[in-house]
Amino acid sequence: MADDKDSNLILPDNLPGLNAWKARRHLLDTKDLSVEEVDALISVAKLCKNIHSKGRPPLTVLSHKVVGNLFYENSTRTRSSFELAARKLGASVLNLDIRMSSVAKGETIEDTARTLVSMGVDAVVQRHSSSGSAHKLAELLKDEVHVLNAGDGWNAHPTQALLDLFSMQETGKAIKGRKVAIIGDITHSRVARSNIWLLQKLGAEIHVAGPPTLVPVELDSFGVTVHEKLEPAIKDADFVIALRLQLERQDEGLIPSIGEYKRLYRLDHERIKRCKADVRVLHPGPVNRGIEITDDLVDDSKVSLVNLQVANGIAVRMAVLYLLMYDGEDS
Repeated sequence: MADDKDSNLILPDNLPGLNAWKARRHLLDTKDLSVEEVDALISVAKLCKNIHSKGRPPLTVLSHKVVGNLFYENSTRTRSSFELAARKLGASVLNLDIRMSSVAKGETIEDTARTLVSMGVDAVVQRHSSSGSAHKLAELLKDEVHVLNAGDGWNAHPTQALLDLFSMQETGKAIKGRKVAIIGDITHSRVARSNIWLLQKLGAEIHVAGPPTLVPVELDSFGVTVHEKLEPAIKDADFVIALRLQLERQDEGLIPSIGEYKRLYRLDHERIKRCKADVRVLHPGPVNRGIEITDDLVDDSKVSLVNLQVANGIAVRMAVLYLLMYDGEDS
């Protein structure tokens, strides 16, 4: 690896988990990540954040690589974050506009992916509304390209969980033994699933709360403590993750009304007094201000990690792209 400290990453050769990343082809969810792989990724993310925050020119470690963004759902943070992360590593980025592509004419996901491969992309970052679509794409493309899951239906959103973890750790708290409360629509949340898989792996105690219609009853069989009411879920919590409420859930009859949801589950300064004194609040965004969290709590930098999460998304996605794609060649 090049040793120009201002243009490339320098990792210790004995970094635990590094060999596992070298053998890994895809990032589809957090379930199959080992603790060592997670630790390695966080170590690389710290280096990437340091480089990114200092405003240095792009690195050259992926200057011979092409990353294709294939987003079938709207996204601001994730798509922009992946694009900036790839460019910061020196990669070229191909953004496929689904509305203007052959997909709008009925082309299948498989054919679109094959087209990207034929164009010479080295990795595909995909977001799709169908759960399991990232696994299907990885099986189709096998070892031809790397597949990174940027969210598939209700199933998984691994880089969101990883950036949430990174943000939690930056508060100085070790995750093992910490109480993490996840509040809201658990059933339809890929963010909740990926966080539960990841944080439990690292020894966190997970509590969830939300309307009974939006919380899977089987969660308790996976070691998650389920509450119908907010208060016991957040009592003495170290971290609270508020999930975005899809407003159409009211039309589907899954919640009585937005007003009732706010009355029972909205986070505010008064309610978080039940948490640890140094509690931190997270949200995957975009925030429905005043519904999941009050405006003043979102904007309270002493408590809210929301802006930090956005910033850390770039560093974490730089780390993921680097660990999956770097092959020892620099320009």
